[in-house]
Amino acid sequence: MCTAFVSIEPGAAVPVLLLSVRDEYLGRDWLPPDHHWPDRPALVGGLDLAAGGTWLAVDPGRRTAACLLNGFGPLAPADTRLSRGELPLTAVRDGGIGHLDLTPYDPFHLVLVRPDGARVASWGGGRLEERELPVGLSVVLNDGLEGTAANRTASERIRALMAARADRFRARLAAAPRPEPTGDGPAERAWGDWLPIVAGDGLPLDDDAALIQRRDFGDGRIWGSSSISLLALGPDGPRYDFAPAPVPAGGGAWRRVPLGGGGSAARSGG
Repeated sequence: MCTAFVSIEPGAAVPVLLLSVRDEYLGRDWLPPDHHWPDRPALVGGLDLAAGGTWLAVDPGRRTAACLLNGFGPLAPADTRLSRGELPLTAVRDGGIGHLDLTPYDPFHLVLVRPDGARVASWGGGRLEERELPVGLSVVLNDGLEGTAANRTASERIRALMAARADRFRARLAAAPRPEPTGDGPAERAWGDWLPIVAGDGLPLDDDAALIQRRDFGDGRIWGSSSISLLALGPDGPRYDFAPAPVPAGGGAWRRVPLGGGGSAARSGG
């Protein structure tokens, strides 16, 4: 149940903000954001060790970022299936994914953000649908933009959990002063009143509306939130703050991800 919130305010000092919460089976290994791809040294993202791709990629030079959410619908043929983790890397490098043959990919939603706006590309096995996001605060779920994808989960329980999460945290983020993350200060200063909200807002991990969660769906594995990414895209270039989830009290787990050069970022979290 990955979730992405996108705030677009064209007249603001930082016009586009992205909050991305990654949910996954917690036994799936990963590394925090860094320059993990030698053939694409400028790109930054967390590394999924199971498939080699990422759930969120940033191209600092092009001032773009893309995050991936799994979708619902018919799966790609098993003998030709490709990992969706390559899609964010391609999207930030090429400015989108409309030129790709998507038939080898399982359903997904991909959020591509730029300093002047954002759009969502949704694939459910038929044709690619792309929608530019409106000004204001939008939410993208595994059921698509605002939960209105053509292919949605058949599970009423999962749908109710996604709706509860989206409704609560849309209201909480909208009620808080919108941050303007500029400069080199710590995450607490950059993101202001948003930071304790995106860290979970004090909800238990098993609350129906929890943004940071742990759930046992009865298959012997634990599903939950593994990391939180905060992206700001403005005229001075991207700012990327990252924390593993759940975030310990005090906020010390947050770090600003270095985006320049090709060097190794400090490996914290995970």
